[in-house]
Amino acid sequence: MPHTHLTDVRFDSFDLDPRILQGLADTGFVHCTPIQAQALPLALAGQDVAGQAQTGTGKTAAFLVAAMQHLVTHPKAPRDGRPQPRVLILAPTRELAVQIHKDAELLGRHTVFKLGLVFGGTGYQQQREALAAGVDILIGTPGRLIDYYKQRVFDFKSVQVVVLDEADRMFDLGFIKDIRYVLRRLPSPAERLGMLFSATLSYRVTELAYEHMNDPQMVEIAPEQVTAERVQQICYMVANDEKIPLLLGLVRSLADGRIMVFVNTKREGERVWGYLQGNGIETAMLSGDVPQKKRLKLLARFKSGELPVMVATDVAARGLHIPGVSHVINYDLPDDAEDYVHRIGRTARAGEAGDAISFVCETYAFCLPDIEAYIGMKIPVGEVGGDMLAELDPKSRVPVPRRPRDGRGPGRDRGGRSGRDRAARGQQDKPWRGKRGAGGERPEGRPPAAADGEHAAPQPGAPAKAKRRRRRRKPAADSAPAG
Repeated sequence: MPHTHLTDVRFDSFDLDPRILQGLADTGFVHCTPIQAQALPLALAGQDVAGQAQTGTGKTAAFLVAAMQHLVTHPKAPRDGRPQPRVLILAPTRELAVQIHKDAELLGRHTVFKLGLVFGGTGYQQQREALAAGVDILIGTPGRLIDYYKQRVFDFKSVQVVVLDEADRMFDLGFIKDIRYVLRRLPSPAERLGMLFSATLSYRVTELAYEHMNDPQMVEIAPEQVTAERVQQICYMVANDEKIPLLLGLVRSLADGRIMVFVNTKREGERVWGYLQGNGIETAMLSGDVPQKKRLKLLARFKSGELPVMVATDVAARGLHIPGVSHVINYDLPDDAEDYVHRIGRTARAGEAGDAISFVCETYAFCLPDIEAYIGMKIPVGEVGGDMLAELDPKSRVPVPRRPRDGRGPGRDRGGRSGRDRAARGQQDKPWRGKRGAGGERPEGRPPAAADGEHAAPQPGAPAKAKRRRRRRKPAADSAPAG
């Protein structure tokens, strides 16, 4: 990490357990970020904390270190022979929950704490069994977690630390009722350590903190500018029909880059994905209806560099930590200025440098003034040269699949056949069962195939056969007993 992003406060200056310090050293954490340097002393002293800081500044490590240290200094014997959750970490999205779990595995690799992860969309029985076996630190999304709680798979009686991550996002996604449901069933605020972290501490988030926390201390790390300071921002004024050629030209010029392309709608994302893939650029599509297993696989391939481009809706704009994202391209300007900040926050994370490129098109040009007013600066305008617009492969001008099931292309049926395969198969071996033409004839090219249980149509000139009507057999009269 660059020193501009860190403070002079070292992790080993805190009275942390040696196993936690070893996990920090293995991860490469030596100096604290500003939010860590201010929040950790309070949390380690047992004081509730409500922290605000930019995305990508180390909030996750701050609450994980504080939670693990609290478990070390406040041991508790397991009840009923199995550990019940002692740390509860709530996240608004599945991707963020998975990311927190991975960070917890790294930081706690030398400890004996059992980690649990629950989220919707996949692995219902597997997650249930792991939770029933007992965990110390439970990380999850509200819906699936409440589901298991109502089934009495676990309880909240042993919770000593509760963490709300991305609390403002909880409101945006409509999870606040679920959050209040959980908080009201935990031990009283005086009996637990509470930590709340968010990119913004709005009035409703602050109200939630004071309602369910024990005199929380506010920690606000306000940067000089709203956007990450090491993000190079630029925008291009383009017509709608120039967006695809410009995107292709930029992506091809960034051969070694790891690029995230943000769109406003799933349908537009599918169209952009189709053009990139059709022009020889390996691309993944990430949206809310991609199955969870496929979504995690796509993210893993993108993080490893196997897929250089990720097209995504705002489902990936917050909470995800993807290292090495060099460029963020706003193919569509977002309607909400705050979403612009979160989108470009996918690059230049942890003090790295990055580029944010925005297309100001005919459809979304009206969003630019609001974005510039929100971030407090004018975004420089670049000139679109003729050499920046790529020539499209004519083969890429095919209809884009309307519903990619796995983020990479059209869906397949249970037999593994695509829609095109099914159509071809149906034309070859299925009998025609549709309507006849105006003169009673079949469409040209449709042979009069017979199906099981049906009679083939008579050929011209053949004698007509009488229809055979199946009669219902009457029950036989009861026969007299033999004498």
